[in-house]
Amino acid sequence: MKISTKGRYGLTIMMELAARTGEGPTSLKSIAERNNLSEHYLEQLIAPLRNAGLVKSIRGAYGGYILSKPAAEITAGDVIRVLEGPISPVDFTDEDDPAKRDLWMRIRDSIAEVLDSTTLQSLANYHDEGKYSNYMFYI
Repeated sequence: MKISTKGRYGLTIMMELAARTGEGPTSLKSIAERNNLSEHYLEQLIAPLRNAGLVKSIRGAYGGYILSKPAAEITAGDVIRVLEGPISPVDFTDEDDPAKRDLWMRIRDSIAEVLDSTTLQSLANYHDEGKYSNYMFYI
């Protein structure tokens, strides 16, 4: 499974809102500027997040967005599913070889477990302690 820019930027939005909880609404413009992203693209991503009930919009001169519930109650899986759809490494059908189908299902379940056990609060408060410094990632 490859997470697209929709999922990655959506997580960026949500992490920014989580990090600023209690400071009032955050504008998409400020998130875009801090992360060197397109404000127009973020506007396209915020609508499904709002429709899913993950964020609330606040109107007015000092308006913007806030999380609709505590960051500890929203997971990365919630965000990714809204923006990317169901979590699955491949499209598998009943006609697939049973061994391969079992493999795809175990991969899907493992990915879902990681995403669903990672809260916005933990992402917003993350401190790199070199956990993956000895690994090489190809993204």
